[in-house]
Amino acid sequence: MRARTGFDPDNNLWDFIAAELRRHRLERDLSLAAVGDIIDRDRSLVARVESGDTKLQAAHAIKIDKAWDLGFFFRRLVNFAKAGHDVEWFKTHRDLESRASELRIWALGWVPGLFQTEGYIRAMFEAAGVEDAEEGIRSRLKRQECLLRKPRPRVWVILDQGVVEQPVGSDAIMREQIAHLVEMAKLPHVTIRLVPRSAGAHVGRDGSFKIMTVGNSDTVFAAAHGGGRLVQDASEIASYRVWYDLIGDVALPRNESLNVLIKAMERFS
Repeated sequence: MRARTGFDPDNNLWDFIAAELRRHRLERDLSLAAVGDIIDRDRSLVARVESGDTKLQAAHAIKIDKAWDLGFFFRRLVNFAKAGHDVEWFKTHRDLESRASELRIWALGWVPGLFQTEGYIRAMFEAAGVEDAEEGIRSRLKRQECLLRKPRPRVWVILDQGVVEQPVGSDAIMREQIAHLVEMAKLPHVTIRLVPRSAGAHVGRDGSFKIMTVGNSDTVFAAAHGGGRLVQDASEIASYRVWYDLIGDVALPRNESLNVLIKAMERFS
């Protein structure tokens, strides 16, 4: 399987792991299916790891090290890669976001970037003390084009009720922002729901995140102060999918959420 565009084992540790896996496999004259048997997965997963499209999981690294008598070679590489900060994370995030066929978004503190109006973005940047915000505003608005590309991505958004009640900028900015959410919620490929304050404690209180589906693979962007991180480990991703479903369990239905949005907009009139 051909490596993805931008595959760079000299500067990206995950790509180095992918290249090393292929090298060791070929040295042993093994097929992709044979490696799949070692890790109890099919050949397609091994092919995606070798191409750099999927990251090698720690559990699989341990099995490969044992089968090939490599000590802790792949396990240590995976540990180092997971501990390191990928300077290209945001570029990768934007690329996945733009190509995703499905997006599942949980927003705890802010309106998600893909749904922010220009005024809301500007008010956010001003609150953060960003001096030259114009480039950031243009970049964020450009990202939003992925919502209207063809074929349309299927998007599910769950917002904490506080997101539409906490003022960001002026009343006019909030009214415009919520009106935009109302219009987006009416699109057939977008679902927006709210978690009411009455929901109390739930797993979503730990922070915002987004699950991006590209092809048959999911990647999670977990937000954090000053940035965030990409999660590509299958076991971690499975946890985020469960958490998203649990948050959905305490969210209002679609129509009721729309009514709450409209009432919130009216309060800023």
